[in-house]
Amino acid sequence: MAEKKKETPNMVHENTIFIETVKKELRHLKLQTEVSFNPYRKVHLLPDKPMARKQPEILVDTTEYIEAYRRIHQEPSKKYPEPLTESQKIGWWASQLTPQKRSDRLYFPRVCTDVTRH
Repeated sequence: MAEKKKETPNMVHENTIFIETVKKELRHLKLQTEVSFNPYRKVHLLPDKPMARKQPEILVDTTEYIEAYRRIHQEPSKKYPEPLTESQKIGWWASQLTPQKRSDRLYFPRVCTDVTRH
């Protein structure tokens, strides 16, 4: 059998391939100008040093910022109308399967007395 030898591309071919990939990337490029909060990162506000001479900046509390901050820290079932992943489907619509009966013979609540108190 005749083996096919793979030709190494010369500089002209490499340059044209590079130009085509750059054009393809630029065609599908979308600029994101909207800035949002990272929901997986906690926001920590640190106070200024007590002996600092610089006056602290006055922060204007806007309702948009406060609402976005509250939305970030909500649980996923309150944030989204439906589960986003397969693992979120388990327990998404969870509720108590059977109502608790206080007169049930298998119901033993935790009781704290003087003898059991530490």
